[in-house]
Amino acid sequence: MTFTVSSSAAQPAVITGQKLRGAEKMARIPVKIIPTEEMPRKPDWIRVKLSEPAEVQRIKETLRTQKLHTVCEEAACPNLPECFGGGTATFMIMGDICTRRCPFCDVAHGRPKALDIDEPRHMAETIAGLGLKYAVITSVDRDDLADGGAQHFVDCIVQTRQLSPHTLLEILVPDFRGRMDIALKIMQDSPPDVFNHNIETVPRLYKAMRPGSDYQHSLNLLKAFKTHCPDIPTKCGLMVGLGETEAEVLALLDDLAAHQVDYVTIGQYLQPSRHHAPVERFVHPDEFERYTAHGHALGFKNIWAAPMVRSSYFADRQYYGDLVPPVRRGKMAGMSEARGLDAIR
Repeated sequence: MTFTVSSSAAQPAVITGQKLRGAEKMARIPVKIIPTEEMPRKPDWIRVKLSEPAEVQRIKETLRTQKLHTVCEEAACPNLPECFGGGTATFMIMGDICTRRCPFCDVAHGRPKALDIDEPRHMAETIAGLGLKYAVITSVDRDDLADGGAQHFVDCIVQTRQLSPHTLLEILVPDFRGRMDIALKIMQDSPPDVFNHNIETVPRLYKAMRPGSDYQHSLNLLKAFKTHCPDIPTKCGLMVGLGETEAEVLALLDDLAAHQVDYVTIGQYLQPSRHHAPVERFVHPDEFERYTAHGHALGFKNIWAAPMVRSSYFADRQYYGDLVPPVRRGKMAGMSEARGLDAIR
């Protein structure tokens, strides 16, 4: 992998509200990334679907009017045109600046501003205005808050249910590290319909890929929520193509099953910029199918594993048990996986 050990050179102070992206953000991680010289060409099975441009613009204008953020935009999700074009979005609360600095993520890092106390109301009004039957609410990490933002999640759930009592709500939460017990106690009286937390990658890659996080803690969070709210399904997502092996992913799925996770998503990691963690390989659709088969054998309620799958991608269809949409296989899809990146540049 293209990493170097961090130097001890002091970094300039971060001003509250200042958004660090790309090279500025990567300069603050403990395991440094060497910028990619040339971004690899994507195989034919990785293609973005273009949808209604007028609907995409309508969603964006609605979000700006209500001063809301989406992870679709902030994390540069490749599925944005398809989701926005279909009238859906994943709301990102508590601002657009994250206190963590994961090298795979395009969300800005820095010192966030104070919480917007009107945000839960604005989000509830937007969900009602869009007539959503299923909504996903996620957030940046807020290590600066005593409860990690748990109460803000609850405020969003409560106000949304007041305006849209029949809308199902999935929350995609940070790890609440150091404040898990506080966060879960706050959430247990107004839980979501689905509790989602992404483990992101295999334990061997955590030091480089998830600085400030812990693999076992994420597993414990999922199981602890199930203990507090046994009737609420849990969900977990991860990426492949960061340098993990197939055996490591299968072992991770075993861990999720052992911690009573109900829904799983697995998708291909795509590098947001040359300054982010590099794509080590483009995982062949056949390998994703093997993950799906293993997940079914383990008894998950549903598992979506395919190149363009993301945790919130058609989350309602994941919840209702639909199968993952078929992968478009072009002329490059038949190539041997062993040929790796050199074959698809």
